[in-house]
Amino acid sequence: MPAQMFYDADADLDLIKDKKIAVIGFGSQGHAHALNLRDSGCDVIVGLYPGSRSWTKVQDSGLQVDTVADAAAAADIVMVLTPDHVQKSIYDQHIAPTMTEGKTLMFAHGFAIHFNQVMPPPEVDVTMIAPKGPGHLVRRVFEEGGGVPALLAIHQDASETAKEVALAYAKGIGGTRAGVLETTFLEETETDLFGEQSVLCGGITALMQAGFETLVEAGYQPESAYFETIHEVKLIVDLIYEGGFANMRYSVSDTAEYGDLTRGTRIIDDSVKERMQQILSDIQDGTFAREWIMENQTGRPGFDKLRARAASHPSEEVGAELRGMMSWLNEEAD
Repeated sequence: MPAQMFYDADADLDLIKDKKIAVIGFGSQGHAHALNLRDSGCDVIVGLYPGSRSWTKVQDSGLQVDTVADAAAAADIVMVLTPDHVQKSIYDQHIAPTMTEGKTLMFAHGFAIHFNQVMPPPEVDVTMIAPKGPGHLVRRVFEEGGGVPALLAIHQDASETAKEVALAYAKGIGGTRAGVLETTFLEETETDLFGEQSVLCGGITALMQAGFETLVEAGYQPESAYFETIHEVKLIVDLIYEGGFANMRYSVSDTAEYGDLTRGTRIIDDSVKERMQQILSDIQDGTFAREWIMENQTGRPGFDKLRARAASHPSEEVGAELRGMMSWLNEEAD
């Protein structure tokens, strides 16, 4: 059965035009959702904790801002866009008392719902619209007239209109311009965690660092190693993004393509897939979720050590020096 996709013609923005939408958080996703919804003609209020550094940013953006509890109480739709590890406490302390019949509780990632960190009452709709891109891209592409693809999932449909309202929200942030894929909270959560851990973040950074270390330990200059195993990854990923693996292989030299086709599976072999399957199993049975929840409950001692160790890797120092000489990167940052 083909995947179910939805576009602008499938969504009615009027369904949320007369509703007040509370966006909880004003970080990467929060600012993009709030501003895009505002520009789509929706009534938006941003919920923050008192003293938040983002409070002035929200006001400077021309948006209404209030405490999380007051914003949630005033809203018909509450979109939670805070980090996973704080969603339970924020919900329990500030949002749960406001969850009355007829309201909609929304998320952009399914972790808190799927792993039972947040337990909404049965009389509210619980849905997800998850853009497949960082917030700054969601905002920039929207302003350019486009959109970033998104995922749609329904956890509770008390009103029997949860899907239609979620699609309207997706249209409000520009998602239906690019396409919205229907999924489930389970599938979104487990595939997202797996992708981050085994490929997008964990897998690719470990692969790049191993390549860097191999060349440096063999006596090559760290700068050459950085260019060949880290810097140029973006060039390859961009080619794949634009046209798949075939486009990348068409664009590189025949020598590179032959090396790809004959050596790649010697690095990423069946033993790697077996370890990936174990990572997926840890996600599916809740092992990873329990570990991450406990890490946060105990003050993040292991996480802080791992973060510091990663920041001190030699490739980081070499990369910082080389990037400092790339004037175009500084111009893009400005």
